[in-house]
Amino acid sequence: MLLLDACRAGPAVVVVGERGSIFWTEDEAATWQRANVPTRATLTGVSFAPVPPPQPQLTGWAVGHDAVILGTTDGGRTWQRQFQGENLQDSFLDVIALDPRRAIAVGAYGLYVSTADGGRTWERRKIREEDSHLNRITVGPTGTLYLAGENGTLLRSADQGASWTGIRSPYEGSFYGIMPLDRRTLLAHGLRGHVFRSVDDGATWQKIDAPQPVLLAAGLQLRSNHLLLAGQARTLLVSRDYGKSFVATDRALPTGIAELIELADNRCLALGEAGATIIPLP
Repeated sequence: MLLLDACRAGPAVVVVGERGSIFWTEDEAATWQRANVPTRATLTGVSFAPVPPPQPQLTGWAVGHDAVILGTTDGGRTWQRQFQGENLQDSFLDVIALDPRRAIAVGAYGLYVSTADGGRTWERRKIREEDSHLNRITVGPTGTLYLAGENGTLLRSADQGASWTGIRSPYEGSFYGIMPLDRRTLLAHGLRGHVFRSVDDGATWQKIDAPQPVLLAAGLQLRSNHLLLAGQARTLLVSRDYGKSFVATDRALPTGIAELIELADNRCLALGEAGATIIPLP
């Protein structure tokens, strides 16, 4: 089964994928339960709202094809349809939950919607003139939001998505993510092995050589501060110097990887064409 994204929800991990599939595990991927989901559309993104401990992360959103947004308030066990665009050809590609009331979903051809009332209403906006795909939205340690997309699209918001400004792009191809490593250090990754690193929040960029010229769809900063990049089949790159260089590892899968999430006991969960696969951390 094709699985495309994953997110922590308190002690659980929730994953989403094709045919409206949502699963969760509470034992670090040893066993899985299937959620009750009101759609058969492929789901591409999932995010749960951060809350102060020891409260559980219960409110989350999942997005996908057919312009659909689902919401949950029970940690991902059951889901309700909250939004469906008029054009079913629209596709959401990612979502981020800012808190239990606010979330932003982005997608193909500049698709951008947000909610400020827990998903009861969604506002659609055009945040740039070009209709480039918006592939992934991430948040940094200070709350700054980052958007990565095609045609060299890199955007930043310092006000929780109320406004967006462009980041000077070092590359005119597609980006599939910006990893904010700390308050100032960013790592952007995309097509054909393109990786760029910035130590001044995107004002300037340094090109980082990747050992394989393939699409890099997923990035993960480990608790050790080592970094992983993955994407097309047989590609798993590791950096042990905070993104200054990457080397290929022998832990790669023979199928494509769409997302990575760190588990306990020095393991990683890879989501993609092979479903959910546990791999030892390199």
